[in-house]
Amino acid sequence: MGEHAERLARGEWYLDDPELQERRRRCRRLLDDFNSAGADEDDERHRALTSMLGHVGADVEVVPRFQCTYGAHVRLDDGAFVNANAFFMDDAAITVGAHARLGPGAQLMTALHPIDDHARRREGWERALPISIGENCWLGASVTVGAGVSIGRNTVVGAGSLVLRDLPDHVLAVGSPARIIRTLPPEDGPR
Repeated sequence: MGEHAERLARGEWYLDDPELQERRRRCRRLLDDFNSAGADEDDERHRALTSMLGHVGADVEVVPRFQCTYGAHVRLDDGAFVNANAFFMDDAAITVGAHARLGPGAQLMTALHPIDDHARRREGWERALPISIGENCWLGASVTVGAGVSIGRNTVVGAGSLVLRDLPDHVLAVGSPARIIRTLPPEDGPR
């Protein structure tokens, strides 16, 4: 593994290099296979998905058109559902918990660029922080989750929200930036 790939893996500042470019090309080839599979070609789509992603649990469904950066850093646990037009910028780990549901157009963005150091930003330095979506979460349509964010179990995020800070278990959050508007019942509460 090259210097910048190692730096990426450690969550440090890194620059793009030929090794990382080739990893992204491999992912794009598998995305082409996944996204171009016919409506009845479930086996082909599943093969591409399991070849591309780090982990695909049982009964996972990802609706095309799906995009990601590397694929290998994505974990979809049992029963996870990712609706159409999702984009996972998986420069760092992205974990989607069991039975979590992501609405159409969801964006999970792990990459960061320098803010105060204009020269380093111009040179292309970046780093990435992991994202974790808890078990049985629901992210509405077009929700964007920023780098380093964890969303707790059974949490719901309203459509169009921008999540830039961690959200605990059992809350409803909406807005840009998302804010908690109420708590949700515990798992043994009303159905």
